[in-house]
Amino acid sequence: MNYEERDTYGIYKNKVSGELNNPQGPGPQLMGADTLSGNDVFNKNGDDLGDIKEIMLDMRSGRVCYAVLAFGGFLGMGEKLFAVPWSALTLDTENKRFVLDVAKDRLDQAPGFDKDNWPDMADSAWAKKIDAYYGTSAALSEPYV
Repeated sequence: MNYEERDTYGIYKNKVSGELNNPQGPGPQLMGADTLSGNDVFNKNGDDLGDIKEIMLDMRSGRVCYAVLAFGGFLGMGEKLFAVPWSALTLDTENKRFVLDVAKDRLDQAPGFDKDNWPDMADSAWAKKIDAYYGTSAALSEPYV
């Protein structure tokens, strides 16, 4: 299901060919977080990399830090989760999905976790490791004390 199909409030109803008729309303530049969970993620080669399961917010800055991507497995069994820096994703409004510029086999080797063992995403050492893997800048604000 894509963000238009999850739109229970009519956020995207004025959209035409990837753009909005109403420049005053929300759209591809401002989107509802609830409508993004479940969206597909592909790479630039057109390989299906999974879908977004969760969006992680930095509560100090209010910024989106990570999209938790589910990849692999079958019917949720054996699925591996990955925290992908939000800045590593781009929105493809034509195909209504996200694009992550990473080869499928590289994602398979990425630092990941399973649903029962989430990492401490507020740990700055963990965040630096993830940012280094995807070639992005630090996603978190100062750690909580």
